[in-house]
Amino acid sequence: MERLAVNRLRERLPLDGPTIDRFVERYGCPIIEGERATFLYRGDVDEVWIRHRVVGLPDPLPLKRIGESDLWSVTTVLPEGSRVEYQVEIRKGEHYERFNDPLNPRLAHSPMGSSSVCAAIGYRVPEWVAFDPEARQGTLVEEQVRSKALRRDQPVQIYLPARFNRAQRYPLLVVHDGTDYLEFAAMKTVLDNLIHRLDIDPLVAVFVPPRDRLKEYPNHAPHARFVARELVPLLTDRLPLVDTPEARCLMGSSFGGVASLSTAVRYPGLFGSLLLQSASLVFTDIGFDHGGGPAFDPVVKFVNRFREKPSAVVDRIFMSCGVYEPLITPNRSMVPVFRQTGMTVRYTESRDGHNWENWRDRLGDGLSWLFPGPQKFVYE
Repeated sequence: MERLAVNRLRERLPLDGPTIDRFVERYGCPIIEGERATFLYRGDVDEVWIRHRVVGLPDPLPLKRIGESDLWSVTTVLPEGSRVEYQVEIRKGEHYERFNDPLNPRLAHSPMGSSSVCAAIGYRVPEWVAFDPEARQGTLVEEQVRSKALRRDQPVQIYLPARFNRAQRYPLLVVHDGTDYLEFAAMKTVLDNLIHRLDIDPLVAVFVPPRDRLKEYPNHAPHARFVARELVPLLTDRLPLVDTPEARCLMGSSFGGVASLSTAVRYPGLFGSLLLQSASLVFTDIGFDHGGGPAFDPVVKFVNRFREKPSAVVDRIFMSCGVYEPLITPNRSMVPVFRQTGMTVRYTESRDGHNWENWRDRLGDGLSWLFPGPQKFVYE
């Protein structure tokens, strides 16, 4: 294997500013060479780290100064197809600061802010993520649903596919953390494109944001009642929906995955499928020390109870999870639990973490399996 670019640079010590300028301009940051990723930082500081959430890599990942220059670097293994979100942390004297990589223009966004993105060889953003001018666009309709269960007006956004026709009947997709899926996973664009490409059948989706997700999502009876006894009947009455369980799907990521499963458990047979992305399905095999903090107490109680007496609450489950996130072990462990009930499970992993672009990238696989269009049938 050819020597790494940063090692060839070290052979040219001492380094002057113009030499470093040309190096950074030529290679950018991070430098991807085979399964090696080299992170750089340039500045007069005392220490530099890469901060990330990749399970298995040291966090923080320390950089070393190259000679007496102001260029710092660290090289780590990054397998093919990987995608990692990270930030830079520096120390100068007693001052610490954390920010996105100033040498890397590629950013990912979430409700918590933005992060820099490192994409390994083999990772590609799916084509159906970007706006396609040839794809007919569906519409989003904002509504306020009066909920007795939640004791408030609940805002929702209803997606109607292009060429929406009341003479037809459509399946229903209920999306937890709906506003975030629209903003950070480009889900309206994804639906428009997948329908246009005939990968999925036209469907109606309702995007539901929580008010307090840590309270309402981990097996919360009022939330489940709102979805099952208020929202679904209301939409079924007002829109031309296929009124059968097979045509109804609940989906969500992280705590939203728990909300989807727990709603289906509370109302078995009402929904035909689940789409669970990095679901926070944390459990304990002995005792109750799960290490997740108080927010996970109701999650663990719910999942432990389901594992003790698993039941088939839907027909099919699509699950995805990133191998670089702490939830990979609970998700892998739940697959056989679900399958032993007779539910059909399709499970997929990616070299990614607990983030919105990972969930976005899996939407094509999940939706086309649960709502296959004519093009999908051709290939399968």
